[in-house]
Amino acid sequence: VQLQASGGGLVQPGGSLRLSCAASGSIFRTNVMGWYRQAPGKPPLLVAFASSGGGTYYVDSVKGRFTISRDNAKNTVYLQLNSLRPEDTAVYYCNAYPSKYAWGQGTQVTVSS
Repeated sequence: VQLQASGGGLVQPGGSLRLSCAASGSIFRTNVMGWYRQAPGKPPLLVAFASSGGGTYYVDSVKGRFTISRDNAKNTVYLQLNSLRPEDTAVYYCNAYPSKYAWGQGTQVTVSS
């Protein structure tokens, strides 16, 4: 499996989700890993990334609400989504940062009351 995200779902505003993305070892070990999201009719946009050394970055719209982490032993990157808003609704993907691999399976996050 190259890149496979999971953990999405339907949640009310203010709710939480935890997304997981399993990556092939050859991708995970050698790259900064990022989470991206794609709204209908738009390209995937970066949400956050994490280096193997622990450095992280978040776009302004998710700072303080989302937390990215990675388990280097499991080749898995996570995204904890808290205080969700309707505008967070999108399909979420992981990829290297910058993205350079084929987009794998995403996971739908829908925030709605």
